[in-house]
Order: sequence, then structure tokens, then C-alpha cells
Amino acid sequence: MKLLNLRLRPIHLTLKAFIAYKVRSTMFDKLLYIETFGCQMNVNDSERIVSTLADLGYAPTNDPASADMILLNTCSVRGGAEEKVYKRLANLRIYKRDGKKQIIAVGGCVAQQEGEELLRKLPYVDLVIGTHNLHLLSDMVRGAERGERRSETTFIDNDQRLDLFPSIRGESRLSRFVTVMQGCDNFCSYCIVPFVRGREISRRSADILAEVRQLAGEGVREVILLGQNVNSYGLKTEREPTFAELLRQVAEIEGIDRIRFTTSHPKDMSDELIACFGDVPKLSGQIHLPAQSGSDAVLKRMGRGYSRGTYLDKVHKLKALRLDIVITGDIIVGFPGETDEDFEQTLSLMEEVRYIDLFSFVYSPRPGTKAAELNDDLPRAVKMARLNSLMELQRRHTSEISRTYVGSTMTVLVEGEGKLPGQISGKADIGRIVNFAGDSSLIGSFVEVKIVKAYPNSLLGEL
Repeated sequence: MKLLNLRLRPIHLTLKAFIAYKVRSTMFDKLLYIETFGCQMNVNDSERIVSTLADLGYAPTNDPASADMILLNTCSVRGGAEEKVYKRLANLRIYKRDGKKQIIAVGGCVAQQEGEELLRKLPYVDLVIGTHNLHLLSDMVRGAERGERRSETTFIDNDQRLDLFPSIRGESRLSRFVTVMQGCDNFCSYCIVPFVRGREISRRSADILAEVRQLAGEGVREVILLGQNVNSYGLKTEREPTFAELLRQVAEIEGIDRIRFTTSHPKDMSDELIACFGDVPKLSGQIHLPAQSGSDAVLKRMGRGYSRGTYLDKVHKLKALRLDIVITGDIIVGFPGETDEDFEQTLSLMEEVRYIDLFSFVYSPRPGTKAAELNDDLPRAVKMARLNSLMELQRRHTSEISRTYVGSTMTVLVEGEGKLPGQISGKADIGRIVNFAGDSSLIGSFVEVKIVKAYPNSLLGEL
């Protein structure tokens, strides 16, 4: 059977994830279709799912109609996530008609929240698998193939869950995620992550370094160190390095030429970690540093643990060490109690930071969080007007920053074919996609590319 690419088609409107993934196996007789909602952690989980189910004979497909199994890997960070998942499942139900023995499964954060309720409400759903239960997936799918329905949402809130997490196998790629920690202990007042992903657990550094060495041996050139609060790695684990020390150890591994990491909480962005951007050449010149608001009053109600001033101080230190660094971030508008003045402070923060990209959201209450108990009386129309104003400012900043790259030369890791015939494509050090004319023999190489045109989300260059 010909292998097909897996397209992750998120319903989430702000983050669009795509990976092309082929699994090495001797026999495929079934097809798997996945839609992934949300963040890079979910993309990484989807890679693990594809790898795990390859052992059961499943090859990925882009076509849900032809699939033997459909899996939604869900995110519940934003409000309305559950409703979106229920609606999407209702749409996918059509492929299970006429007696077709197709498995429909739900994973991720909504699965963790809803559990058995999904099976009760939707009789055409076969499997519900929570955020800590991917190690049970193979057994659950075998049961579903026999007609069994099952929900597993056991919360494993200790370091055992890292050992249970299935590994990723398959055809090597040039860039790979490496999980260094899971969970979060910050309990920001609006955030549901600690309730669906668990408390912070750092992976053993020896295991991380062994995995990176193995990936380097397989031809991987770039690793992305991954965690819900990645720069708090090791802070609560005895005899383990800090995240800055771990970065330096990863940088010493031969064959790895570029390192990225996500996601950072500003309160844990230490001077030691900031210094890495000045003296670790392999560290990418792009960092995701969510501010969430530019107002001290709002940041306090959010429970973020830092002020506007301390956030900007970290930004200024980063820019002083790495003149070409680019920053991406997250902003929530319309948080309970946000005044016009609070919102203006957020816009002024954006002017000072000048993000190259920004993920912006209207606040939505999440069940069980402290913010859900706050009085949220700001009219929806006002929230949307603020969001539109913020997005317009960000479009201007993105355009202005992107235009400064025209005429410059960037080092690009060539990762694959470009959008147009004769083009190849890869990521520059700043994280931007660069398309340019070139031979496919350059895939896997670092090349120097002159930028000739800037687009909102990519750059056009020439060798």
C-alpha cells in the first residue's frame, strides 16, 4: 500500500499545524486519519499516535472517508472547545454510516475533561483516551476492532507517566520534538492546563540527552525542546540541571546544529537562560514569550507572577544579547475587569516589544479555574473591537519587520519541496519559512539564501 502524508487539520482558528509523516513498516492494511487541535504539544502527541498505530498496521491518510480509524486530538485551552469537538464529531459521523466498521476516537484535553460523557452522548464514538493514557492506545484500538467501546482518562500525576509515554519511531526527519517536561504548576487564574495535563514533571536529563544523540545519529539536524513550561525544567528535581544547563549540554551533541524550545513562562526566564542567547550559537534566534497582557492590574488578576516592567526587562536583555532575535507571544483581550486603560497598556507593550507574530484571543472562562468566578460583564462587542484593533496593530508590526529582511542573507535548513515547482523550502534561524528555487538534493543541508520578497507568513529568497 502506498503511504500517504498525514495532514493535521486543526479546527482551532489561531494555530495551524501540519506535519508530513511516513512510518517505516512492512505491512499496512488500514488507514488512519487524524485532526489535531491546538498547540505543539498536541502535534507531538499525534506523532506518537501515528508511530504507535503503525505497529497495528495503520498508515496515515488525508481522506476521512477512506479511513478505518478517525481520531480527533483535542485542545480545551479556549472556551467553546467542547462544543467544537461535538460538532466536528457529528460531521464525521457520516463516514460511519451504511454499516462501515470505522473506529472514531477522541484524544487530548477535551477527552480528559469529558471522559465517559463522550461515549454516553455519542454512541458512534468508540474510544476516549486522556492526556496520560497514550500507552494504552494499542490495546484500546484492538478492542475497538472487536467492537468494544472504552474510555481511559486515568490521571497519572507522577513521573511514572514519562516512562509510560510511547516513543516516536519511523522515517527520520530533519527537525524533531524532544519532550523535556510535562505539566504546569503555575495555575494562572484563566488556565486549564494543570487540570488536564497535570503538575510539572521534569524528565531525566540522561534520557533526554540519549534521545537527542540517537536523533542526531538518525540525521536529525534540529531539535525542539518541548514542555508546557519548558524553562522551569529541573527546578523541582534534585540532581538535575537547570534548563539553561540542559540547553548547553544538548548544544554539545555532534550533529545537532540548531536548537529551539517552547513554551516559556516569563517568570521562569532566568538571567542564566537569557545568557544562552548570547553564547550558545546553536540556539535559534526566535523565542515564544507570552505576555498575556500589558497591564499590571490584569496580570495580577491573571496570577502570572510578573509585572509589565519585569517582562519588558527580560525582552530588553534578550535584544541586547541577540540583536536579530525575534519574539512571538500570546495576548488575551477582554479579561474580567480589563478597562480601556488596561487595553491601551497592552497595545503600548506591543509597540515596545514588536512581536513578529502574536496569537491573540478573546478571554473565555474555563471550568474549574479561578477566573471563571470573576465578574465578566464586558460586552462581547467591546471585546471583539479590542481584538480587531490588536490584530490590526500586529499585522502592521509583522509586515514592517518582515520587510526589513529583504536584501539580507539568512541561513536556512532545507526541509523539503516548496509550494511551487522547482522550489525548495526550509526554516531560517528566526523561524520563518523561506521558499526559493533550488534542487531537492539540498534537502537536509544548511544553505545561505538572499531574501528578495516578504509575505505575511513566509519569505521568498534565492540561493
